[in-house]
Amino acid sequence: MRAFFSKNLVIMLSAGLLLGACGSDMDDLDQYINEIKLRPGGRIEPLPEITPYEVFSYTADVQGLRSPFVPDSPQVAGGPADGGTRPDERRSREFLESFPLDTLRMVGTLQLGDTNFGLIQTSDGLVHRVVPGNYMGQNDGRIIAIRDSEIELVEIISDGIGGYLERDAAVALAD
Repeated sequence: MRAFFSKNLVIMLSAGLLLGACGSDMDDLDQYINEIKLRPGGRIEPLPEITPYEVFSYTADVQGLRSPFVPDSPQVAGGPADGGTRPDERRSREFLESFPLDTLRMVGTLQLGDTNFGLIQTSDGLVHRVVPGNYMGQNDGRIIAIRDSEIELVEIISDGIGGYLERDAAVALAD
């Protein structure tokens, strides 16, 4: 029992000394704070004057301009019956279609026989071979040409009114 009491006493005394040592280094900090408090306060610059908002009334009818809420030219939403451009819903998706086009990098080309392959690196570092007719990117991007410096694609994107448009895209050779 006596050994237990003496161990606890030693632990308590050493903890007290350690805590006491932490408080003694505060004198220079207190002195610095007091010096800062004695300095005169600075002048705050006034806020800049706020100019009032100028109201603009858009009157397309009077000025002969088109309404910003109506398309430039008459468009009809492309449906499946009219034979317009549409993504093929029945086509099975290829692996590179799970990546956004801007995350894919062209790292080179490869010629095997008469076939010219493009080499595409994904964000996880894997390199994949592609040929014209393969798809990549998340907008149904079909590869139409592989050149030494880029891979050309045609993407199918929504036109915002229920139809679809074809858009040219490319993945350039990474430096």
